[in-house]
Amino acid sequence: MSKDLARKDAFAARKAAHAADDGAVTRALTAALEPFAGKVLAGYWPIRTEPDPRPAMVAHGGPLCLPVVVAEAQPLVFHRWTPETEMIAGAFGAHIPAEGEEITPEVLIVPLLAFDAKGYRLGYGGGFYDRTLEGLRARGPVTAIGFAFAAQEVPEVPTEPTDQPLDMIVTEAGILHL
Repeated sequence: MSKDLARKDAFAARKAAHAADDGAVTRALTAALEPFAGKVLAGYWPIRTEPDPRPAMVAHGGPLCLPVVVAEAQPLVFHRWTPETEMIAGAFGAHIPAEGEEITPEVLIVPLLAFDAKGYRLGYGGGFYDRTLEGLRARGPVTAIGFAFAAQEVPEVPTEPTDQPLDMIVTEAGILHL
């Protein structure tokens, strides 16, 4: 299956799961983050029907940051964030800190359209997280946590050599350690 066709199917599955969510997915993420207390945590500002990681981020006992797209085909950078941070519209409709100290995350909550049991994710096609994870992993340990609804799991995500696997995936059904 092509990535484009897989994305179309994944959007539909996520939309239905998002509509049915009672907050269980956020509770699961909050619990999954407990072992990472004190570490620099990168989340994301949700767009479309992505599950919202912000309540779990606020409950995290450590510095927080959000991704910022610098340019096409470049890794993301991360700016410090708190719930009081002034936000502006960023690339692709996600909000980003209006101004921000750049910090390097040790743990990343990664959005996705679909995932498989091998830890591969289907994103939106820009390659931002793959480039970012490759660079961060080259510098030292980092944990990439996919955040999704269980309905977003597929038998196999179409992959390319540049795709970076996740270390764990959190859904309302539990945690998949990879």
